[in-house]
Amino acid sequence: MLRPSHVVAILLAVATPATSFAASSPQSFKGEYTVSFLGLSIARSTFSSRYENGVYSIDGSVSAAGLAKLFDDTRGTISSKGTISGQKMVPQAFRADYTSGKKASLVDIRFGNGDVTSTKVVPAPEKRDPKSWVPLGAGDLKSVLDPMAATVIYADSLDKVCGRTVKLYDGEMRANLRLTYASKGSISVPGYKGDTVTCRMGFEPVAGYRKGRKALEYLTKKSKMMVTFAPLGKSGVYAPIHATVGTQIGPLTISARRFEAVD
Repeated sequence: MLRPSHVVAILLAVATPATSFAASSPQSFKGEYTVSFLGLSIARSTFSSRYENGVYSIDGSVSAAGLAKLFDDTRGTISSKGTISGQKMVPQAFRADYTSGKKASLVDIRFGNGDVTSTKVVPAPEKRDPKSWVPLGAGDLKSVLDPMAATVIYADSLDKVCGRTVKLYDGEMRANLRLTYASKGSISVPGYKGDTVTCRMGFEPVAGYRKGRKALEYLTKKSKMMVTFAPLGKSGVYAPIHATVGTQIGPLTISARRFEAVD
C-alpha cells in the first residue's frame, strides 16, 4: 500500500511553475473534491489557496467517506506555504497531520531556497534493508516541490500547461512526474464552466523507496494516469479539476465538486 502522502502526491501532482506570478491584490480559490474507487466514493477533500504579493499558502483537509469510512476512518489536514520568485515556486514549509482510528501520524518538511533542510516523520520509519532500499542521494532534495506546492501550475495559456516535469518529495520518496499533452475539452461544475486541458502523467520513482514494490512498479510501467486542469479565474494559475490513476485492482478517480475563485 502507498502511504496517504503518496496518494495525495499522485492524485494531485502537477508541474513546476512556468511563469512568474505577482498579484496586485489578494486572490483566493477553493476546490472541493470526491475520491472514488471502482465507482464508489471513498474520500472527500477540500483545498484552499491564497496568493498575495509573491507569497502563497495552500491548506487542505482529507477524510474517508462512504463505505471506506466503515473500514478505515482516516482524516487529516495538509498545509504548504512559500514564495514565488521569478519563474519559480519556492516552498518554505509543508505539514501533513492525519489519523487512522487512534493512530496519529505527521510529516513535516522545511525548506531553504527551495532545497529540503529537514524532514520529520512520526511515527519514524522502520529500519530499511540496504539490499532493497534505494536511499536518497546528496542532490535528490534540491529544487523540489512538496505535494501541496505541486497542486498548482502557472502558464500563459491552456496550450502551455502540459509538457513539463515536477521533482516531487513527500517526506520519504523522491519522484518525477512527467506531464505530456493529451487533449482539450470543457467542463461544468459549481463555480466553473469553461475550457480544460488534459495531460498524461508518467510516474518515475527516484529515491526513498523499496525495490520490487508491486504498487510502484505498476504505477511506473503500466498505470494510465490522466490529469485535467482548469484556470483559476484570470490569475494565470491552473489547478486539477479531474484526475484518474490506474491501480492493479481498478481506477482511482478524483473529481471536483466545486472549483471557484472566492474573491
